[in-house]
Amino acid sequence: MRTSFKIGTIIGIPVKLHITFLLILPVFAFVFATTEPPLGFAGTSSEFMVYVLSFITTILLFACIILHEAGHSYIAKGFGVEIKDITLLLFGGVSSMEEIPRIPSQELKMAFAGPFVSFVIGVTLLAFNVVLSSYVAGYPDTSIFLMLNILGSINIVLGLFNLLPAFPMDGGRLLRAWYAKRMSYVKATHYAAYFGKMFAFLMGIIGLFFNPWLILIAFFVYIGASEEDRSTTITVLLEKYSVRQIMTSDVVSVSPGISVEELSKFMFEKKHLGYPVIEGNSLKGIVTFTDIRNILPHERYAKIVSDIMTRDIISVSPQDTASEAFKVMTRNNIGRVLVMDKGELAGILSRSDLMRAMMLLNE
Repeated sequence: MRTSFKIGTIIGIPVKLHITFLLILPVFAFVFATTEPPLGFAGTSSEFMVYVLSFITTILLFACIILHEAGHSYIAKGFGVEIKDITLLLFGGVSSMEEIPRIPSQELKMAFAGPFVSFVIGVTLLAFNVVLSSYVAGYPDTSIFLMLNILGSINIVLGLFNLLPAFPMDGGRLLRAWYAKRMSYVKATHYAAYFGKMFAFLMGIIGLFFNPWLILIAFFVYIGASEEDRSTTITVLLEKYSVRQIMTSDVVSVSPGISVEELSKFMFEKKHLGYPVIEGNSLKGIVTFTDIRNILPHERYAKIVSDIMTRDIISVSPQDTASEAFKVMTRNNIGRVLVMDKGELAGILSRSDLMRAMMLLNE
């Protein structure tokens, strides 16, 4: 099932809408409609027009968020980083980047670009309101004035909020860039993530007494800091090793002609959850426990492996770094990849292999 849908393109980057975003649209529109001026439209017009204005303001607000993410992406593209897409999610927007630059000056510029765009939008809209208020009679009492005031104010707040020194906000990346000029990238990430976790803890304590929403934001920040710390450590450590050093070269395969029931018993016996499918000397595909799980138990006798296997094979080379293999798995949301050398199957690499290597390397 598709969870994201393309709605356009900006600076050559696809812009997608995640289905969770549809949940937040009516919430924001309701907040704007029930909040009194200067940050809402309550009581300014008929109930129908209030909700129309609130919905339009919500759409424009998230257009500003897209521009915020486009600011990051524009600078990142200048440093040669590949941007897969910009996606609007429940909690805002995110740029899907191949990899964050590790040169401190580059990460600093890229991280600050988003808040800078938000500040420019916010100051421009508020200044435009001031100018029109001076030259257009009765302008401060119009809905356009309120709309620009709301959008301008929120963009300023958005820029400031993203400068908080905690992952996954931009301020966390700015803090890491500052640390990275003085120590290793991994250690800089540890320090920045630790600071972010402490910040989240304090925010959660404050939320208990003043605003429950702060608890939700604190949870989001804590998880983001932990995930950034973990993924960076894994990526940097695995860069030192090749796929050949970690992969399983003694590959156990299955035939495309055996039944799914036979395959499930084979998996139980061998204790592995994924196998290449080979007929003769020809690689036909890969089959995993997930493929079996999608078949009802009473249908497993009638279906064979070739009916359920994945024919579009995702592979890596033995010469690739283990870090590159990890990115391939993460990007494609899969648990293992086949290792191909000059068109021949050389091995198989799973997430378990990578995690086992990580445990040994950390000893």
